[in-house]
Amino acid sequence: MEKRWVIKKVADNKVVESLSKTLNINPKLAGLLAQRDITSFENAKSFFRPELGDLHDPFLMKGMEQAVNRLEKAREKGESIMVYGDYDVDGTTAVSIVYSFLKATHKKVDFYIPDRYNEGYGISIKGIDHAVSAGHKIMVSLDCGIKAVEKIQYANEKGLDVIICDHHRPGNKVPEATAVLDPKQKDCPYPFKELSGAGVGFKLIQALAIRFEMPPETTHAFLDLVAISIAADMVAIVGENRTLSYYGLESLNKSPRVGIIYLLNSAGIKNRSSLGQEHYFDRKITISDVVFSIGPKINAAGRIDTATDSVRLLISDNKDNATRLGSQINELNLTRRKLDANITREALQLLVSENKSGAGEKITSIVYNANWHKGVVGIVASRLIDNYYRPTIVLTRADDLITGSARSVKGFDIYNAIESTSHLLENFGGHTYAAGMALKPENLDRFIVEFNRYAEENISQEMLVPEIEIDTELFISDINYKFYKILRQFAPFGPGNMSPIFLTKNVIDTGYAKLVGKNDDSKHLKFSAVHKDRTGNPVPSIAFNQSKHFKDMKEGKTFDICYHIEENFWLGNTTLQLRVLDIKFHD
Repeated sequence: MEKRWVIKKVADNKVVESLSKTLNINPKLAGLLAQRDITSFENAKSFFRPELGDLHDPFLMKGMEQAVNRLEKAREKGESIMVYGDYDVDGTTAVSIVYSFLKATHKKVDFYIPDRYNEGYGISIKGIDHAVSAGHKIMVSLDCGIKAVEKIQYANEKGLDVIICDHHRPGNKVPEATAVLDPKQKDCPYPFKELSGAGVGFKLIQALAIRFEMPPETTHAFLDLVAISIAADMVAIVGENRTLSYYGLESLNKSPRVGIIYLLNSAGIKNRSSLGQEHYFDRKITISDVVFSIGPKINAAGRIDTATDSVRLLISDNKDNATRLGSQINELNLTRRKLDANITREALQLLVSENKSGAGEKITSIVYNANWHKGVVGIVASRLIDNYYRPTIVLTRADDLITGSARSVKGFDIYNAIESTSHLLENFGGHTYAAGMALKPENLDRFIVEFNRYAEENISQEMLVPEIEIDTELFISDINYKFYKILRQFAPFGPGNMSPIFLTKNVIDTGYAKLVGKNDDSKHLKFSAVHKDRTGNPVPSIAFNQSKHFKDMKEGKTFDICYHIEENFWLGNTTLQLRVLDIKFHD
């Protein structure tokens, strides 16, 4: 698939020169900082060395005083509390945080994760009934509830007090709960709006710790789970999220939970070896490790079976118990991967047939099969975008409703698109680039027509071409360990602070290009990049799924590359390499 290369606006030269001189760093690195609105020594200090003391006062959040007052009253009266959360990574980490904290301060606490298939997303009637029948007086909902107006009314009628902790966009009406914590409420004065669901839960226990005069370290013990939620839910890693992620990753590296140790070990990341006492594992754990090695496994339990075991794994302090739970979750993840592969193949076949039908150029992908597994349709939607870069909805049948997940392309707000069809939906929710919905079968055709009409009116052809946003141009000679040591301090990377992408022009291979891969499937291109004039030392490079360029490269043709700079760990050795995202030959 052809990609557009877009180079970011160059920062003001005077600002870059001043930063470079003040910080004694390469002007290219100073330019990267300026692009991130870091224009002074003080800004740079906060960016590179965030402080937990700079976290916002949790009582700035609307509803926090009411939430803390109600939980304090429950503590005094010995009332029972049920912690309720969504079945994805954000929800299960949020439940693990709040349940563990309350368990240490309250006598009667339990947790509940709804079943994806029997109860669906968000607060359920079954969950409320369970809380009431179990004698709980309060339900703390995490990563869900902001649009559960009727469900909260039902809970109120049952005498169950609900404290909502959510981070999704509210609807036109906010539920009449005992307290509603959501920084995205229009009149909420909380300064940072992009917390994850677990982040909102963390602010609640922060406020409780202040009220109960507990040391800050009491809540800091949960920063690892907050970091996992931020990474897995793809919220912006800026502002307060950067601080939470920074210290959460530090905790993951130095003192990981037994359940996390098992998940990382099973992903091939082994316990401490060459890095001494600073890190628990044989290399530093990053946001990417959370996204690709921890998140999918925690998610797998809720996708295939029940996410209750994910919470049990995260709160476990027993190695044998964690090993048992982790092994079960790994098996569920293998099942998830098989379902993912099979459904993706079937969905692609549907799209191929659609494209051959002569119906014209499509700007959306909407596929439906009543037999597809509900737990993996969101993953499949992401896979389809990799093949057909356009807003995508994958739908299946769940009892009497059609349910689905949507994913989008840069610049197109899929939440707004789905909201425009809300009169046809039973429920919906989500974010700018990922959302879910449920509708009656008889509304499916109208939903597709209206969704497509909205897309046609609000999407440009440029949005349908994948874009690589390049931070700055480098020479091969700029790339060395001194440069990289400062560059890696820009981490943690994620939305709002992505790992920098560099452009280098007029490159050739030194003559050792080869194809690599597993099981004789050599789809990846490995080469050594050097400038055409051979100045500077060649840098090892890997271009995944770009074998099509092998012939031109072996013929010595000149090309341009855009790439990340990273460390490669192999057989106990660590070297710098370029992870090449795209290659353009000059002819």
